[in-house]
Amino acid sequence: MSSRESPSPEWAALERKVAELIELCAVLSRENRALRAQQQNWTTERAKLIEKNELAKSRVESMITRLKALEQD
Repeated sequence: MSSRESPSPEWAALERKVAELIELCAVLSRENRALRAQQQNWTTERAKLIEKNELAKSRVESMITRLKALEQD
């Protein structure tokens, strides 16, 4: 094909499809980064909640132990 000829309809359609795929890839890449960041935030929050839960559990167990000791007196 010389530079004077216009591209065939099939070629133009293929170029459009490739451009659409490139754009879709960029959109999915951005979405993937956002989801990974969100997942990291959830993981961090979960770890904090587990730590708080363990602390609360420890405190409750300590209170129960003290109450049992008071009952025995």
